[in-house]
Amino acid sequence: MPVTGDRLVGLLRDGLPAGEVIGVALSGGGDSTALLHLCLAAGLRVEAVTVDHRLRAESAAEAAGVAAACAALGLRHEVRVWEHGALAGNVMDAARRARMALVADWARGRGIGCVALGHTRDDQAETLLMGLARSAGLTGLSGMRPGFALDGVRFLRPLLAAGRAELRDWLRGPGIPWVDDPSNEDARYQRVRARRALTALEPLGITAAGLATVAGNLARAQAALALQVRAAGRHLREAAGALQLGPEFRDEPEEIRRQLVLAAVGWLAGADYPPRAADLARFLAAMREGRDATLAGCRHRRGWLLREARALRGIEGGLWDGRWRVTGAGEVRALGDAGLRLCDWRATGLPRAVMAVTPGLWQGDRLLAAPAAGFGAATATVARPFHLFGLSD
Repeated sequence: MPVTGDRLVGLLRDGLPAGEVIGVALSGGGDSTALLHLCLAAGLRVEAVTVDHRLRAESAAEAAGVAAACAALGLRHEVRVWEHGALAGNVMDAARRARMALVADWARGRGIGCVALGHTRDDQAETLLMGLARSAGLTGLSGMRPGFALDGVRFLRPLLAAGRAELRDWLRGPGIPWVDDPSNEDARYQRVRARRALTALEPLGITAAGLATVAGNLARAQAALALQVRAAGRHLREAAGALQLGPEFRDEPEEIRRQLVLAAVGWLAGADYPPRAADLARFLAAMREGRDATLAGCRHRRGWLLREARALRGIEGGLWDGRWRVTGAGEVRALGDAGLRLCDWRATGLPRAVMAVTPGLWQGDRLLAAPAAGFGAATATVARPFHLFGLSD
């Protein structure tokens, strides 16, 4: 149903916490501008932040215009600039990641615990179409979540029940201006193509509102299924940073196994995105047949899921391979075959392949410590227990 006037304001009152300052991620476009003014109409206390991505020559002037508009409203506002060099690959994805990190950093610095985003049901429908394009599973077809946490900050999407056109109609009433980003018409970007596809689908009765409803239905189904997936997590035992599959794992329904493996791979590799559906299907088929296989920097070997040696990363943000917190003297590298020859790893009772990708502390070719094997004066712990990763969102 159309969402206008008092109901729009009600969405903000229902979807955002009262009694605390709300951060608004404000691009100056129609959606975020409506979000800001609806927050004010709802009587919420707000501050705003704009990220200048420096992807277009006009971006600095547009950010300055947003700052001036906030100043006229008496609102505190900051501009954060994404400092970057030459960009390659998926620029829009890189920009999104940078934007979220900069907004979260701003919110923490201001002592703001909740940031509102201006995504609408049109965004939800486009997300569903993009999921269909990559043959996504149930999780990938469930659309955007109403809320999530990032770096200690809550991000909420209170306008997912509102339409993009409805928000602009609401802005036109009092004559509130907004800026249209020309990249929103650039067909090089998948979301723009999805937006155009929605228009083409309307004669079939397939609308943004209808697809957003479907995404919501799938999200509820996924939430119910997640309870079973969490329960089935008891079939996976963590040891030395790897996961052993219990015999009962094979008896679980295919979708439960699929989601457990996705969670395991996400935990092991720390990837930002799940592997492609076809790659995951091949990996699961190999597991069913008891064969060795690799996927997204991970490996299945004889009932274990572990890291692939060639995919291991160095120390980033104080963690080795994105997971291990290691203390002790020496250079942190994987034990590998050389390290296994220098310590009594068999006493752990764990497979050679598992121990080979645990961290060792080295001085040149000399092994100083192998913490997972109990050798030397050092410690190594996995920063995120598996049962808290992916299955507890």
